[in-house]
Parts: sequence; C-alpha cells; structure tokens
Amino acid sequence: MCGIGGFVGRRVVDPGQWGAMLGALKTRGPDAQKAVMWDGSFRETDGAGTAGLLHARLSIRDPRPEADQPMANARRDIWICFNGEVYGYEADRAELIRQGYAFRTTSDTEFILYAYEAWGDAFIERLRGMFALVILDLRSKRLFAARDRLGLKPLLYYADGGDFAFASTLRALVPYLGGQARIAPEAVDAYLAHRYIPAPQTLVRGIKRLANGTSLVWEFGEGRPPELRRYWQPHPAPGDFRETLDKAVALRTASDRPVGIFLSGGIDSAVVASSLVRQGYTNITAFTATFPGTAYDEGPQAARMAKALGLAHRAIPVEPRLADDFDRIVADLDEPFADPSALPLWYLARAASAEVKVVLGGDGGDELFAGYKRYRQHLRSRWRGSATISLAYDGLPWEKPARWREELGLTWQEAYVLRFSGLSPAVRRYLQPDLPGAPAVHWRDFPSDQRGLAALLAIDFANYLPEYILRKGDLCTMAHGLELRAPLLDHRFVDLVTGLPANRRFTRPAKAPLVETCQVCRDEGLLTAKKRGFSPPLNRWLREDLFARLPDLGARLGAATDGQLRAQRVDTLVAAYIAGLDKLAEPVYQLLVLDVTLRSLGLAT
Repeated sequence: MCGIGGFVGRRVVDPGQWGAMLGALKTRGPDAQKAVMWDGSFRETDGAGTAGLLHARLSIRDPRPEADQPMANARRDIWICFNGEVYGYEADRAELIRQGYAFRTTSDTEFILYAYEAWGDAFIERLRGMFALVILDLRSKRLFAARDRLGLKPLLYYADGGDFAFASTLRALVPYLGGQARIAPEAVDAYLAHRYIPAPQTLVRGIKRLANGTSLVWEFGEGRPPELRRYWQPHPAPGDFRETLDKAVALRTASDRPVGIFLSGGIDSAVVASSLVRQGYTNITAFTATFPGTAYDEGPQAARMAKALGLAHRAIPVEPRLADDFDRIVADLDEPFADPSALPLWYLARAASAEVKVVLGGDGGDELFAGYKRYRQHLRSRWRGSATISLAYDGLPWEKPARWREELGLTWQEAYVLRFSGLSPAVRRYLQPDLPGAPAVHWRDFPSDQRGLAALLAIDFANYLPEYILRKGDLCTMAHGLELRAPLLDHRFVDLVTGLPANRRFTRPAKAPLVETCQVCRDEGLLTAKKRGFSPPLNRWLREDLFARLPDLGARLGAATDGQLRAQRVDTLVAAYIAGLDKLAEPVYQLLVLDVTLRSLGLAT
C-alpha cells in the first residue's frame, strides 16, 4: 500500500517540482520515499529529468528495503510503481520461476513486474486484489497503467501531447503543472451535484481520474492521447457462496504487519468478522467509532458482536475539537469531498493506525445486495419513466415546494440523485446563474433509458461505490498510513453474487445470504437491530467548531471561482442556515469544504 507518481515527456521537471510531488504522497507511504529519474535519452540521472518515477511506501508485504519501489527488472528496462495488494498469486509466481525468472523478494510488486514481462498486458487478468499501477517499459517506449476492477485504489493522470504525468492524488499532480493549475468549472458543478467529483473529471483542468476496471496505454513521444480499455465488468459465475466468501476474507489476512477489522455493528462488517473467526483468525482486534450519548452510537452493538465472536474490541470515541483538525482532514480528502461520515472515519483510522497497519472492512454489501433504503424509496416512483413536468415556482430553491417541483422536472433516472445529493440542480443554478447547460447529473455510464433496480445498481457500481464509498475509505485510512481491505469486493465474490437469482440476492429483509453465514451473531440476535448509520453531529459542529468560518464564505468562494459561485447568493443560503434552517447543514458544509479545498490547493485567488 503506497503513494505513486511520475512523469514522462519533453518537459524537464526539476527537483523542486518532483520533490513536491513526492512530498504530497508521504502520508500514504511513511516507511520509505524514493525516486528514479531519467534524461531525454532514458539514462538514469540525479536531479532534474524528463522522466521519473516516485514512490512513498507503506511496507506491508516483505518490509525489507529490497522490496522498495520504484522497482526494476533484472535488465532495468522495465520499471513499476504500484499501490495496493494482490492476493493468491503463488501459483502464477511458481510458473514464472519455472520460466526462469529469479525473485529477490516475496513482495507482490515483484510478481506483477515479472508477470508483465512474461505475459504482456494480459497479466492484468491474473491479478486478484486492489491496485493502481504504472509500468514504464523502456524497451517498447510505452507506459501501461491500470486501476483495480472495483476501484479501491485511485489513479489520476495528465496527458498533453508529448507529456504524461500520474499520481495517486490530485495534490501530488498539481506541482507537476508548475503553477499552471486551473479550476475546471464543470467539476465544481459536479461536486455541488454529488458531494464529490465523479471520474473521469477532477477539480483541475487537464487532470483526469482513471475509472475502475480500466487500463491505459501511452506511447512515448507519439503525441497521441492515451488509449483506454475497459478490461473488466462483472460476469455472473457459479460457486459455493460461503466458500467463496471465506476465501476472499482469508486472502486479505496476508500481511507482515498487524491486522485488525473495522466493526460497525451492522451486517456487512459482522459477516467479515464471523468469517475470520470461523477460519481461526481470532488474534485480531476490532475497532469501532463510537458517539457516546447519541442515538446513532453503534459502539455497544459492536462490542456485543466482538464479545460473541471472541475478538478483542477497541471503542474509539469520536469527540474531537474539529476546529483543530478540519484543515488537515479536508486536505487529506484531496479533492473537495463532503460526506460528513468521512470525519469519524478519519478519526477512527488515526486511532487504529497506532496499533495495526492493516484493517478489513465491510464495504460493498449495500451495493451488492441493494441494502440502501433509497433503492426502495426511489423504485416507488419508477412509473414516471423519462416523463418530466415543468412547474413554475418563484421561491428560494431549497424550500419544500421547490423540492417537489425539482423531482417532477427531472427524469426518473436523474431524480435518483435527489435521494442522497447535497445540492439539487435548482440550488446549483441559483448559486451559479452564469453557468449555462450544466447537466442534472455528472455520472459515468448513466443508464438514461432504463428503469428499475438494475439501473440504480448500475449507477452506484459505476459511480457511488468506486468514487464515493471507496475513495473515502482509501483517503481516510491512507492519511494515517493504514491499509483498508474490502473482502466483499473480491471480484470473484462479486461475480458469484451477480449470478444469484434475484429472489435470492434481493431479499426482505436485505442481505439474507450474508446473514446466513453469521451463525454466532445470528443466534445471539445481533443482526436484527436497525442500522444507525455512520453519521456525525454535523449541525452541532457547524454551529460550534466551524461557525467562525461561515462569515464571508460567499466572498471567498466568489473570488476563488472567478464569480462562478455568486457571492451574494452563497451568503443568502448561509444566512438561512444560521437563522435556523437546519436542513441546509449539508449544503453549507459542502460549500465550506470547497472553500477550504481551493485555498489549500493554492487554486483560490
């Protein structure tokens, strides 16, 4: 698990620039930071270079220096920068040894390097796990990159004619642009629509985010855009449900550093914990974020689960003085990201990282088994299809009548965003009156002509899961040098679940196939409690810790976005919140996060 970066092209990148890129990756890889540079003839050099690879390492497998990156093959003409973990590759590694490849380490990095050398781009089909990787092939003068199938690891890139650069985070790419980074107006609107910026967009013009399950090839010096290829989609596959689940969990215990689990008190993390115990992995600590004295505290429920399973349990009270940490949290989330649950996750990861370097989590269960309440809510209105009704309303766009008008003015597919977005299209138009033609949604692979649960799941699998849920998990944990693994998103388990009959996969109550695997928790009656969610006291934080940041928010955002966000209108919304309209807490928080992000990136004037 690491942070990666690099560049290839015509421009000379000086040590100040690539040093800033590497420095921005350090929290992702606190154990070692290294760089390799080349001149225009691809001779290794010190100092400035026209090509370079950067790596910040969190050492999980084979922590010896021999396994540090960037890593080269024996002839030093193929190099790799890799972030993630690959599991169950022992048989393929043995095949490579039979072919004559000599391994110096037991790391998965070296396996990937020689798998590429032996099998070419097709090696990607053999990888099981989470990864963002870039291979610099000096023999063929090409760069190969890929992101894992479900999108657990991030990869961003910049391509401009004969120049190419990449990194794990936006903040590690901005120094490469040498002060030329500019805000992308459509990305600001996308953030306002979704509380994050969906791939392939990013906040900065020219920088793109590689979509999950996608590979990229860029030929040195050709001046052509990168070639993208979607190498994976879920394919229904038969198999034994519990056996496949247990295998996915067991593979993710592989580590040379201590392993723990995030236990929320809900079904998904209980499934992972039960599988660990069933297979004898009991020397693992469970960590839970708690909110003492609140209705949404899952600490007691998680403690009962841990006791029933025989796992050690650490309750982490989330009672921060947010004013002290807010700027760092926003920076650690990289681009503007306004899910309030990222705040307790950040604190949970910070506490857990003091004891372990790897944690397993239950991400993916809701998307696989349609566990979100919003699915049922939205399906009630699918009779509307693509029909829209235009109704006049002269009031402010956040008032209740405007909400009804908004939903009727969108297609059924577009209206799905209203179930969990921060700012509706009407509010966005109000705040950005001079931004014409902004779409209602900025989703990728948007099934505009479909209705039903399949369409909603397709939207979430392409957008919400990789770019919201998994991005949050990666950024909050890697901010503290902690690796988060998601067994429920093992691609072979996903294929198996995709192949289940609908009446088996989509049950009432939800997730029956998962519940059946948790005999101990089920027998103890621990899987029937209503899920409380992972939500912090956002309104209290805004009115106390963050309140001093609200005055003049409109002026700051207006200046930072060159007037795209109208200052007076932002202040009108904020004033309505301050006056007592608590339902505007999330929109106000969203605008505040954008303000802090722009200033921390140096993109604000």
